[in-house]
Amino acid sequence: MKLLRHRTTLKTGKVTRETVYAVTDMPSHQARPTRLNKIARSHWGIESVHHIRDVTLAEDASKIRSGHGSATMATFRNLAVNTLRSAGHRSIAAALQEVSYAPFSRPLDLLKLS
Repeated sequence: MKLLRHRTTLKTGKVTRETVYAVTDMPSHQARPTRLNKIARSHWGIESVHHIRDVTLAEDASKIRSGHGSATMATFRNLAVNTLRSAGHRSIAAALQEVSYAPFSRPLDLLKLS
């Protein structure tokens, strides 16, 4: 498939265009343009979560690599992000900083464990 993307930088208003090609093993009756477009767009939902976990929580810099450690830590990072989001925080970085002011009570308050 050929996918043409247009992006607008909000600060400058500059528009960039990018052409991306993809290959699928779906049979032609399943690989309709609307379905392929939906699959391509859904990737960015996953990528936005990874961006938060990597940039804010430094997931890619983690030294935990053995056993189930990396999957367990990813689960804890998702719990943290989802808990902060459900508490109404839009900026995860700012929320983590706020929670760090009282590290022995605020996280427990968010989880309703205090």
